[in-house]
Order: sequence, then C-alpha cells, then structure tokens
Amino acid sequence: MYYQTFDGADAAHITDEDGQPRVHSSDALCCGTFGELLQGQLAVDSVPRDPHFLVTMPIALFARAHFMPIAGTQCVTVCPPHKIKAKRLAENLVVALGASGGFLFLESELPEGKGLASSSADLVATARSIACCFRRRVRTSLIEKLMAEIEPSDGVMYPGVVAYQQRACGLLSFLGQMPPLAIVGIDEGGTVETVDYDQRRGEISAGRRAEYHQLLHCARIAISRGDTATIGRIATTSALLHQERAPKEHLNSMLKASESTGALGVIVAHSGTMIGILLDRMAADFPQKLRSVLAHVSPIDNSPKVYLTMTGSR
Repeated sequence: MYYQTFDGADAAHITDEDGQPRVHSSDALCCGTFGELLQGQLAVDSVPRDPHFLVTMPIALFARAHFMPIAGTQCVTVCPPHKIKAKRLAENLVVALGASGGFLFLESELPEGKGLASSSADLVATARSIACCFRRRVRTSLIEKLMAEIEPSDGVMYPGVVAYQQRACGLLSFLGQMPPLAIVGIDEGGTVETVDYDQRRGEISAGRRAEYHQLLHCARIAISRGDTATIGRIATTSALLHQERAPKEHLNSMLKASESTGALGVIVAHSGTMIGILLDRMAADFPQKLRSVLAHVSPIDNSPKVYLTMTGSR
C-alpha cells in the first residue's frame, strides 16, 4: 500500500512518447483522527485567515483509495457511489492536472459522521491515489484548495500532529509526533454532518479566545516533550469548554471513569459523536489501567473500542 505526503514544489510528470502521463499503481491511504486534542478559536488578529483552529489526534485507522484512469474522460465514477465528496475532489484534481478521469474505489475503517475525519481521509487518500497513478507531485496547497471548496478539513494530509485552520484549510504549525496513547472510545450515536455543524457555530468571547491561545501554547510544549499528563489535561479542558456549544451526554460519566482509573483524561470529537478516555501505552501499569477503564466504561456503553494513536510518519 503506497501513501504519499505532499511536500512542496510540483515536479514535471513522467510521460510516454505520445505525451500522455504513464499510469502506475495507485493504492493510497490516509489515517483518521479521534476527534481533536483541542478545538476552538484564537484572537481574530493573531493568525492569518480564519481564527477557528483544531489540533489533530491521528489514529491508526485508515481510508484507502485506488484510482483507475480511463482515457478520453474527465468524469470519475466512485465506488461506493455515496462518496460524492471524493468524486468532486477527484474530478477537480484530474482537471487541474490535465489528466484523465476514471474509476475511484474507496474503502474505510473510519465510520462516517462520528468525528473521526472519515471525509477528510477519503479526500486525501483520493488525491494521493490520483497523484500516484500519474506520478505527479502535487502541492499541499492545491489539495487544501480543492478540499476547502467542499468542506472544512481535519488536517490529516500532514504527518504527525498539527494545529490546523479547518475552515480555511491551512496549516498553522507542525507540533510533532503524538506519544503512544490508547483511547477507549464510545459512540453516543447518530451522526454529525461537518458542513451543517460548522455553519451553526457562533463566535466566542475574547476571554475564551485567550484561553484557547494558552492551551495551544501548552500543546506545542507538551507534544514536543511527549508529556502525556499535560496532553491529557489539554484534551479534558477542551472537552469541557466545548460542552457549552455541543454537549456530550456521557461526558461527566467518562470524566468520573477517567478519574477513578487514574487515566490521563478525556477526549471528544468536538463536531462528532465520540468520547474517549486517554491512556499512556508506555506506562508500566498500562495493561491493568486498560482493563480497569474498560470495566468502568462498559456500563456506559457495552461495546467500547480501543484506538491507537499514530506515532510516526504516515
């Protein structure tokens, strides 16, 4: 399985004698993210473009894409057919590249509408598959531009943990690699549509914006140091701050379970339906804590799942 990180300048594509791009294996993937470590708004004048931002929590679940070109068309047929966002991005990308359309096959380990970046992962995997198929090196800025035309993005086109402007589809900063964590997650049910949710969000006070600025500063330091305790506190604080905007029914129960088991804290999909409890996989007592967390969470949800963070380049 091939996966490509878009990295800077375009390169000339490789062509056959007739000038058509050569076709190569086009399997590609992109990981999802368990909600967000942090999501909020910064002071309006403190960052370029939009002040809304998030910090990713990459997990080892993936969307996979395989593109098969068909000469003479710029239309893309996608399977499964409901993946209309991926179809739109694929057709716009082949036009931008001057390449042909074709068939796009998608499969994903990420459930839709839950806040695990399923749509963003589909779109990035699609772009990587098409780029790989035609041996094109595609600017990240082009992928972000095409994604911004469709919906807010989760920043999963970048390796590691990033602070990202989801509305503007722009990178604020690279924060490093997430230390090895486990997330015991539950789903409160239902689905959240990204665009609808984003349009409902209002603005927040200057005081709250200053609080988010400080949390982002702490996240930069904690991630660079692998400080799992502080990472847990940041995630918990962000979850609590978000209750006034998109309340999670079981957040208090999950907080009690986290405190009772000595876990790092809780994390939520701010624009989704998932809540998780964070654990340090490298701690000596991790197996015992994992069993304890599962026992505490099972009365809340009888089918909790364990998610593992990505700790290296994707």
